[in-house]
Amino acid sequence: MATKIIVSYDGTANENDAIALGRVFARAGTEVALAYVRHTHEPDRNRETLVQSEAHELLERGAAVFGSAEIARHVVTDRSTPEGLRALAERERADVIAFCSDSHTAHGHITIGNSAERLLEGGTTAIAIAPVGLSEQPVAEIHQIVAVSDGEGGARETARSLASALGATVAPVADGETDMLVVDSRADSDPGHIWLSASARHVVEIARYPVLIVPRGVALSFSGVAAALSA
Repeated sequence: MATKIIVSYDGTANENDAIALGRVFARAGTEVALAYVRHTHEPDRNRETLVQSEAHELLERGAAVFGSAEIARHVVTDRSTPEGLRALAERERADVIAFCSDSHTAHGHITIGNSAERLLEGGTTAIAIAPVGLSEQPVAEIHQIVAVSDGEGGARETARSLASALGATVAPVADGETDMLVVDSRADSDPGHIWLSASARHVVEIARYPVLIVPRGVALSFSGVAAALSA
């Protein structure tokens, strides 16, 4: 089965960067879907129909940005955006949830937003974060990937698979040629869960390129052949 990624999208500032990151993973053979989390059901039936329709229209715009009318789209209703995404990822058996950086982040930098932060605290799904401005690149090329790993987690194997799928190389340390970072959860994390060490968090926060954070002991596999996108 293809690796699955859900891109969190609500049409606000920097959200197109998350879609651009979704396109990178699509080139690596992942199955990509868009998701928008509504926070309440409207008590009035007509109002509920209108709001639901607006949510689907928003995801239609996201699909246009992504460049595929066939991309899967999910409207989720949950009081909590991270909990709604967590439940969707479990239901769809998604491997990754992708986010943009916080709206106040400087161009070219990464900030872990509130929803991503919640899912990094013991979550079971890998988290990808796009730097501000990624969507401004005609094609977000990935030539060099670096794994931040203690050797016991899945980051190195994930980086190797992703590099193979994208025609990139894996380098031992980040430098000016680095295009993506794959980060392990800390050594004392429960297997299959995410927790960032203080040092790994610092590396993420100073990154100027997309970051993929994997649960402890989880290695993601990429095929290199774009997966079919289901409606």
